[in-house]
Amino acid sequence: MYDAIIIGAGVVGCAVAQHLAKYNGKFAVIDRMEDVADGASKANSGIVHAGFDAHPGTEKARMNVKGAQMYPELAASMGVPYSQPGALVLAFSESDRPTIENLLAQSVANGVPGCRILEKDEILKMEPNTNPEVVCALYAPTSGLVSPYEMTCALADSACENGTDFILSNPVLEVKPTADGNWMVLCEHDEYKTRAVINCAGNGSGVIHNMISPKKVRLIARRGQYYLLDHTEDMPFKMTMFQCPTKMGKGVLVSPTTHGNTLLGPTAEDIDNNNDVSTTADGLADILKAVKLTWPGMNTRNTITTFSGIRAHEENGDFVIGKTEGAPEGAFEAVGVESPGLSSAPAIGQELGDTVAAFLGLDKKTDWKAPTPLPKSFRNMTNEERAEAYAQNKEYGALVCRCEQVTEAEIRAAIRRPVGARSIDGVKRRTRAGMGRCQGGFCSPRVLEILCEETGMNPTEVTKCGGASRLLVGTLHQIAKEARPDEN
Repeated sequence: MYDAIIIGAGVVGCAVAQHLAKYNGKFAVIDRMEDVADGASKANSGIVHAGFDAHPGTEKARMNVKGAQMYPELAASMGVPYSQPGALVLAFSESDRPTIENLLAQSVANGVPGCRILEKDEILKMEPNTNPEVVCALYAPTSGLVSPYEMTCALADSACENGTDFILSNPVLEVKPTADGNWMVLCEHDEYKTRAVINCAGNGSGVIHNMISPKKVRLIARRGQYYLLDHTEDMPFKMTMFQCPTKMGKGVLVSPTTHGNTLLGPTAEDIDNNNDVSTTADGLADILKAVKLTWPGMNTRNTITTFSGIRAHEENGDFVIGKTEGAPEGAFEAVGVESPGLSSAPAIGQELGDTVAAFLGLDKKTDWKAPTPLPKSFRNMTNEERAEAYAQNKEYGALVCRCEQVTEAEIRAAIRRPVGARSIDGVKRRTRAGMGRCQGGFCSPRVLEILCEETGMNPTEVTKCGGASRLLVGTLHQIAKEARPDEN
């Protein structure tokens, strides 16, 4: 029996797991997907929001500001890419100035340091590619950027190194209390008994909540579509460039990423299917129309992909965090964690982890292992560092992904990690092999071979992203035999 089971292996679930693993106990993380970070945690803006946008007094505001303050130290300890270039929220008419002034007031109320209002000349001096029709902007110097999927994977590794089990590709079908005061988590392939259950299921968190609580919640699936531009050209902006927010969210942005790409988006579309991560012609057109207001010289010729993610919007607009109201003892949750969920994850992980440990009466470990920082990527090494890496491991001399300069050594290391890659996309999120201009066209066959060599999988078992997404359907001999059974 487990002391606690966390449902959901996104950034929030993995943050809870990483912090809870500092206590003596037996813990597990269960997810329906084949890898961690396979939902909203892999498809978002990667922005660590400063905290001025959330309404004062809400859990969003409190967790956002606390989590953002934790990121620099956390990212450094994990070896995860993080930077703090700042952000501007732009107003293009005097009628928007009250919105900017209100955001400044909220920043003060929320305790966000350094925010101030800039006028046109200072904006254009800081970011020359901004539309010269800009009137004013809120400047937030502590707005940051992180690689969301790399952070999630690193949190998972740290939790695993400290004894947490990761049970993936196993959808949760039912959660129910037992007669002896514990909980049973029934999955597609197994069932698990636990003293406490922690619902961090993202877009599925409302379903889990409503299974066990008479006080129902309603989550709205809000899809955001994006353009991603290659890093072969200079980024047009150093900072994240927002427009004035709307009731649907923070609006369309133009933002650098931690890897030197430029991100455009997202849309904000309420949809019925919380698994529909398709992109649409209308949605992508809306992005380009909105981006032109910020960046009149917009150039999307170096677009390498488009994608979308789903945010779990709770109808009342705030995070629901802590004990599950109305449920029997031992049920905890983080429900409706949309943006700024990534920013808030470290704080949610800390507070929810401590709350569950206190309920269970657990003591802190004396032998907790600090995170093993991720090594510097080959792409970012100096020539001297590359020579040293090659001297230590000759597989650094085999370049598998040309676009992102990822070596065989890095791919094998990604598969061997505590929560290692088991798919093409799993390797991609940990190494960036396949994230460049050719989108895996060159490197995927070799990545597939390395996955088979490291795991013992048959090539026909390797998937792009789990489930039925197999890259190969069989050998030519097998296909011919199936097509002409009478001739064999």
